[in-house]
Amino acid sequence: MPARPDTEPVTSVRPCAATDPQRLAWVDVAKGICIILVVMMHATLGVGEAMGAEGFMHHVVAFAKPFRIPDFFLLSGLFVGRVVDRDWRLFADRRIVHFAYFYLLWLVIQSAVKYGQVTDGAGPAAFLAHLAHGLIEPYSTLWFIYLLAVFSVAVKLLRRVPGPLLLIGAALLQLAGIETGSTLVDEFCARFVYFVGGTLFAARIFALADAVREKAALALLGLAAWAVIEGVLAFTASGVPAHPTLASLPGVSLGLGAAGALAIVAAAALLTRAGGPVTAALRACGERSIVIYLAFFLPMAAARTAFIRSGIVDDVGLVSLAVTLAAVAIPLGIERLVRHTPARFLFRRPAALHLVREEQPRPAPHLAPVRPT
Repeated sequence: MPARPDTEPVTSVRPCAATDPQRLAWVDVAKGICIILVVMMHATLGVGEAMGAEGFMHHVVAFAKPFRIPDFFLLSGLFVGRVVDRDWRLFADRRIVHFAYFYLLWLVIQSAVKYGQVTDGAGPAAFLAHLAHGLIEPYSTLWFIYLLAVFSVAVKLLRRVPGPLLLIGAALLQLAGIETGSTLVDEFCARFVYFVGGTLFAARIFALADAVREKAALALLGLAAWAVIEGVLAFTASGVPAHPTLASLPGVSLGLGAAGALAIVAAAALLTRAGGPVTAALRACGERSIVIYLAFFLPMAAARTAFIRSGIVDDVGLVSLAVTLAAVAIPLGIERLVRHTPARFLFRRPAALHLVREEQPRPAPHLAPVRPT
C-alpha cells in the first residue's frame, strides 16, 4: 500500500501534492502575504529615499527581511513535484516557457518605460544591448521570475539525487555567502535551498497547515514566540560589518528564512480557517501574485511622486503605506480591465505560446472557514 502523503519519506524530488481545494486556499493567502511584503519593501525604501527619512513601515520591512523572499521560493517549490517526472515538453511548458514569456515581455515593457535611464542617451543600439544582457542577467525586479525558471530546471536535472544530499548541498551554497556581482549566480546560491525545501517537504508542509488549523491556540502561541525571536534577531546589531544584524549572520539567516517561511504557512492556515474579508483580500492577491509582481513598479513610482508632491501627508510611514496599497491595487485593477480584451496577453500567456494544450481553469472554491474534524 503506498505511503500517505503526510508520511512519505524525503528520499528524492518526487513529493506528493495536496489536491483538496480547501487545502490550497492557504497557499494563495500565503502568497498574498508575501507579494504584499515584497511590494511594501520596494515602496517603503523608495519613499524613504525620496523623503530623506524613515517611518514605521521601515520597521515592518526590516522585520520581514529574513523570511520575505525565502517564503516566496518555498511556496513556489511546493508544486514542482507534480511535473518534475513528466516529459520535458510538458515540464518546459509549465515551468520554463511560462516564466520565460512573462520575463521577456516585461523586460521589454519595463526597459521601454525606463528608456532614457537604460540607454543614457546612446540610442536604440544601447537599448538592444540592454535587452540582450537581460537574457543572461536578470533585470531589476524581474530577477525572481527568472530564477523560478532556473530553479525548476535545476530540480528537474537533479531529481535523481537523494533528497537529503540535495538539501545539504543547497544549504551549503546559502551558507557560503557567495557574492560574485552576478544577480543570477548570487541569488541562486542564496535562495535555492528554500525552493528545494518546498519541493522536498511539500507533503509535510501541507500536513503542517492541517495541524495548525486543528490546533489553532497552540499555533498562535508558536507564532508569538517566533515573532519575538525574529524581532530580536532582526533588530539587534551583530557588530560584524558584512552582516549588520544578528539575523543576517551565516547560519542564523538560513534558520530564520526557514522558520519565517513556516510561520507564514501557519499564519495563512489560521487566516483561512477564520475566513473574513482580510483573508479573502489576501487570497485574491495571492491568486494573482504574478500580476502584482510584474506590474507594480509603474503604479508605485507614480503614486510615490503624486503623494510626495501633493504634500497632503508628510509622514513617511503613512506615505509608504499609501504607496504600497496603490502599487498592489492598481495592477489588479488593470488586469481586471484587460482580462477579456486583446491586452490580456500582458498577464496571460497566449494559447499559441503553449507547448501543450492549456488546461481549462476550474472555478475557485468558495473560501469558507475550515473547522477541525
